[in-house]
Amino acid sequence: MADAPWAEIREKFQAALALSRVELHKNPEKEPYKSKYSARALLEEVKALLGPAPEDEDERPQADDSLGAGDHALGLPAELVEAEGPVAQGAVRRAVIEFHLGVNHIDTEELSAGEEHLVKCLRLLRKYRLSHDCVSLYIQAQNNLGILWSEREEIETAQAYLESSEALYNQYMKEIGSPPLDPTEHFLPEEEKLAEQERSKRFEKVYTHNLYYLAQVYQHMEMFERAAHYCHSTLKRQLEHNAYHPMEWAINAATLSQFYINKQCFMEARHCLSAANVIFGQTGKIRTTEDTTETEGDVPELYHQRKGEIARCWIKYCLTLMQNAQLSMQDNIGELDLDKQSELRALRKKELDEEESVRKKAVQFGTGELCDAISAVEEKVSYLRPSDFEEARELFLMGQHYVFEAKEFFQIDGYVTDHIEVVQDHSALFKVLAFFETDMERRCKMHKRRIAMLEPLIVDLNPQYYLLVNRQIQFEVAHAYYDMMDLKIAIADKLRDPDSHIVKKINSLNKSALKYYQLFLDSLRDPNKVFPEHIGEDVLRPAMLAKFRVARLYGKIITADPKKELENLATSLEHYKFIVDYCEKHPEAAQEIEVELELSKEMVSLLPTKMERFRTKMSLT
Repeated sequence: MADAPWAEIREKFQAALALSRVELHKNPEKEPYKSKYSARALLEEVKALLGPAPEDEDERPQADDSLGAGDHALGLPAELVEAEGPVAQGAVRRAVIEFHLGVNHIDTEELSAGEEHLVKCLRLLRKYRLSHDCVSLYIQAQNNLGILWSEREEIETAQAYLESSEALYNQYMKEIGSPPLDPTEHFLPEEEKLAEQERSKRFEKVYTHNLYYLAQVYQHMEMFERAAHYCHSTLKRQLEHNAYHPMEWAINAATLSQFYINKQCFMEARHCLSAANVIFGQTGKIRTTEDTTETEGDVPELYHQRKGEIARCWIKYCLTLMQNAQLSMQDNIGELDLDKQSELRALRKKELDEEESVRKKAVQFGTGELCDAISAVEEKVSYLRPSDFEEARELFLMGQHYVFEAKEFFQIDGYVTDHIEVVQDHSALFKVLAFFETDMERRCKMHKRRIAMLEPLIVDLNPQYYLLVNRQIQFEVAHAYYDMMDLKIAIADKLRDPDSHIVKKINSLNKSALKYYQLFLDSLRDPNKVFPEHIGEDVLRPAMLAKFRVARLYGKIITADPKKELENLATSLEHYKFIVDYCEKHPEAAQEIEVELELSKEMVSLLPTKMERFRTKMSLT
């Protein structure tokens, strides 16, 4: 090729790359893709100057090119063929142009044309794909096809491309290992080619992107274990290669913590959240890399939103750890079982031993100062399930700190659903802390705090638009009043002679619990105020529990009027009978409330006799 055309080709290619990097918002408003179209025109000129591809057998469409993932989709390794000689070099340069044309068309939302160019790129490189000159370009083309097919929701095709890229990277690193040529170098003079260190950095970044896309594909396919593994590897590599956007990295780490929380791997979850805090703290403090288009300090709203989202992940951590401990230690009526408490303490010793040996090393992010900074955050909060009130209180206070942080952004004006979920989590923190509290008066105060934060929400919410949320809060407020009433009864039982004040308080709590359970049950009625003959599966258990508790509440009203007491017993019996009759007509409902159903059957049997005795007593007086 003559020097003049080659210089012209190089110049046009570099100009096309520069135009491709222009951000969309810097184009005219009515022509957002103006720079992309200009870059495309230059790439087409370069393609014409390079001339047509030779009609090699290897460059014609092949049977498995419809997939494009090649031999790796079948698990077969590539053979090393170096791209030597003018024919091979010409094919590689054309492949570079096809790749950039493919990416350009995808950027302008012309997916079919983009796919066509990327498949041409793979076809041209096919036999050279393991070579030092081509491996990076081949992996990048497959990564882009993986993303394209993922956007089309053809997830298995996306998976095949991305797994092919991963296999090719691993084979190259095992068999060759030296940093390969970056695709841009095919149009650079020898003296401008990249140093080995820069090549390595770029190739590792390509592989990190590959792992990131695989994590998303596995998540989409509900292969959660594998998705978490790839997400963790991606985050780890981004730190190692100093190629990350602090805000985005922190959110991804916090999101990964939720997977570990669901798996009850609290040490790993804590590590992810602590790392998220440390890296988020770098926002606006590190220089902008080629990955970032603007510093995060320029987007304060997004900054505060992400801060609030990370806080919500911390709330879930503290809450779930406390709830998990409660489940481990409670007896069949939800109170603390001392034997189970001892078992949990013994189990925690085993968890501590495991931490030092294997688990901590497996998840560790960063080295040196970064590692120390993450450890400093971790030391402020336990990953072990609390076994007593003091330990639970530490977690509660941490969770409450993040509740206040989350509410700074997720306010009721503009973020109704998010705000309510944060308040519900705050209430749940109080509820689980009450389990660890032995003083009944203090437990009452905790439930009172829950009511104080939840009741105003019912007033503010329009039930027409927020029916489900309204139901949740009505049920939760009713349950809080119900728990408080039980606690006040237990306190009264310990007194020799309860005064009128405590009796009045018990009846007041009873009345409030009845009010909110009735509001919940009324929300299930149709527009004609008729209660459904068949209760939906999503509300079956809460509806049956509400009926059971209403029955019990009527039986707990304290009154000196025998006639009123008889009426209360009759209403109680009516609700117990509803549960028994409903479960006979709908046997599937019995599985949802086995304990309550048995008690309801007992009460249906016992209450008529009790009422008859009451009537006899009344007639005698």
